[in-house]
Amino acid sequence: MKNIVVLTGAGMSAESGIKTFRDDDGLWEGHDIMEVASPEGWQNNQEKVLEFYNIRRKQLLEVEPNAAHHAIVKLEEKYHVDIITQNVDDLHERAGSQNVLHLHGELLKVRSSIDEDLVIEWRKDLKTGDLCSKQSQLRPCVVWFGEAVPMFQPAVEITRKADILIIIGTSMQVYPAASLLDFKKESAPVYFIDPKPSIYPNPSVKIIEKNAVEGVVTLVEELLKNEGELLL
Repeated sequence: MKNIVVLTGAGMSAESGIKTFRDDDGLWEGHDIMEVASPEGWQNNQEKVLEFYNIRRKQLLEVEPNAAHHAIVKLEEKYHVDIITQNVDDLHERAGSQNVLHLHGELLKVRSSIDEDLVIEWRKDLKTGDLCSKQSQLRPCVVWFGEAVPMFQPAVEITRKADILIIIGTSMQVYPAASLLDFKKESAPVYFIDPKPSIYPNPSVKIIEKNAVEGVVTLVEELLKNEGELLL
């Protein structure tokens, strides 16, 4: 059974109604992203950071997986599928995907601000005064700008095993996630699905200039029909 690794970014979830992490002006909900997604922002104004993620958490609970999420699940009929997602939502899991690695954390979890391994499932608002068992303030279980990405090495090991790599809805401009391409097998073809692709085609890279739903559904149908035969 061939291994497919799927790397997903904001464009994957956008069609479920989740806002991309930042608009063209670099703002999200009117905030400078560094004010709400960095250790400095947390230190300067915890209330603002907590409210930012409370809004996003509420939004996540109101949306559903889209056709692209469901299409990826179908690949498991004939392939071993691993998903490496830069998204902090749980839409892949809700669609039924079995193997999902979250590079940048999970919105429906919180963690201790002094122990990153003390993690709790969380679906309500997070407020100042909500403490972990070590009596420290709970914070979003999300990797902020300037923080280490603890799941990067496991993602590298998964990427190395890919017979086929599918990239969906990500600019491949944010590191270290963007460097995962460097770890794939030379023989593994890449399918890059994005309406505004940021990388160039080459003999091993096929660009599919479509949104996530249209591009993924079409590619999955072809992969299931051809059972791993190269479509480049």
